Amino acid sequence: MAKFGELISAQKPVLIDFYTDYNDAENTVHTLRDVAAALGDKAKVIKIDITKNETLADALRVKGNPTFMIYKNGEMKWRQTGIQDANTLIGLVQQYI
Repeated sequence: MAKFGELISAQKPVLIDFYTDYNDAENTVHTLRDVAAALGDKAKVIKIDITKNETLADALRVKGNPTFMIYKNGEMKWRQTGIQDANTLIGLVQQYI
């Protein structure tokens, strides 16, 4: 979890998608690519597999799939469970740039 702490302490907003392989809709992958392309180097976009990072998912009380979170300077700014479209995610992250 030390690496996660370093990751979320960035001054740029960090959008994290907690997902599982068996339930990762193909459109979610394309959505995150679109979000990353639109935001460029202004933010980070990261996917974390819940099954490979169970301790972290449990610590953050991730129950649904997918669960999206936005962190900035080590503080959670936004969290939502359920599929989100690219424009919504881009707009949310831009609030913290």
